[in-house]
Amino acid sequence: MRWTEQLIFEGGNPGKPAIVVDGDSRVATSPVELLLFAAATCSAADVVLILQKQRVKLTALDVAVRGTRRETDPKRYTAIAFHFTVRGEGADETKARRAVDLSIEKYCSVVASLAPDISITYDVTVA
Repeated sequence: MRWTEQLIFEGGNPGKPAIVVDGDSRVATSPVELLLFAAATCSAADVVLILQKQRVKLTALDVAVRGTRRETDPKRYTAIAFHFTVRGEGADETKARRAVDLSIEKYCSVVASLAPDISITYDVTVA
């Protein structure tokens, strides 16, 4: 990671595209927004793999994530809510919910790395 200007930083793994992060969230994703994105992406990857093992022919997966933060410093997350929308042949409420349950409660390393007092909720829609 390196500072470029103002509160803008870029970095990543060598040989891969750089990620731009903006501490003010003016021109790029902020660090705390990136945390939500990381949690959503980590969980989504698990859900894709689990649904594939359940023989679902996934055609789309969307994850909306919303975080609630403290009013005072540090303005950390106190709650995170995910909404998964699953589309695909063979997808049903039971399979989709099972995949999300396993990810959020067992497999997602990012969610598991969050403070234990953060309320994590989620719901699932099969479209």
